[in-house]
Amino acid sequence: MNVTINGEARQVAAPLTVQGLIAELGLDARKVAVERNLEIVPRSQYDNISVSDGDKFEIVHFIGGGAPEGVTPPADDTFEIAGRTYKSRLLVGTGKYKDFEETAEAIEASGAEIVTVAVRRVNITDPNQPMLVDYVDPKKYTYLPNTAGCHTAEEAVRTLRLAREAGGWDLVKLEVLWDHVTLYPHMTETLKAAEMLIKEDFKVMVYCSDDPVMAKRLEELGCAAVMPLAAPIGSGLGVQNPVGLRIIIEQANVPILVDAGVGTASDAAVAMELGCDGVLMNTAIAEAHDPVKMARAMKLGIEAGRLAYLAGRMPKKMYADPSSPLAGLI
Repeated sequence: MNVTINGEARQVAAPLTVQGLIAELGLDARKVAVERNLEIVPRSQYDNISVSDGDKFEIVHFIGGGAPEGVTPPADDTFEIAGRTYKSRLLVGTGKYKDFEETAEAIEASGAEIVTVAVRRVNITDPNQPMLVDYVDPKKYTYLPNTAGCHTAEEAVRTLRLAREAGGWDLVKLEVLWDHVTLYPHMTETLKAAEMLIKEDFKVMVYCSDDPVMAKRLEELGCAAVMPLAAPIGSGLGVQNPVGLRIIIEQANVPILVDAGVGTASDAAVAMELGCDGVLMNTAIAEAHDPVKMARAMKLGIEAGRLAYLAGRMPKKMYADPSSPLAGLI
């Protein structure tokens, strides 16, 4: 039989089930999700579904996991997303590092509890290649599958359906991009995808523009968290629209997290001082000269910004105001 697997034409012997196909490829069925002719194949049906001539398969990495059962962070300054409680307000990505060892070390140094992961095809040519789950324990961290690289609502929804099949996921990060140059969110497609996912009982954390109207619309649709950009993805420019972000925060009834554009620890602190519930970043850590040191710096920047926000900054003034009293001056 002739079949297509992850875009590659292959010949396989008949008869063959999906379970047999996975075994023939040398893959662990527990670590992958399978789509056959654009339909998800439930893992419980692998032995019952036969492979037919001309079938097209997508097999993607297992990305399951979540917050450890029964572990509740201290209640001094936690926040909730979709009913789950977290202490760390720093969320980090897992891309762009030189290897999985550096990825794991930087994530550990950041103190993050949530890590974003892309859903990608399994390398069927070399099924023994290491996977992220071998280095970043999904029982220790909440894996947040995202739709990086998707440009339509349909692509994004299909990706997250596969992610849920792989790991039983419902908490996901939605991003639908406008173009390959700016990587700005395509808000029309984002709204469409969010509505589709919420109807399928996904809990959606959504990357969006820094437009208060769009942010409020996403909240009204039922998104679990709204994540406006600080600046274009990977730019490192820091918060470019503090007024817009502040408006979004003040009118929101769901967590607001800055997503994209942070470059260094002071940028993270600025976002937190505005009142954001958290910050998600990847490039700022992964592309630093020393990612592990930068991860620690970001952790401290998040904590400092949050503490400054809770403390309440002094008012800005047009003129000087002496800090020492003038009474009793010699």
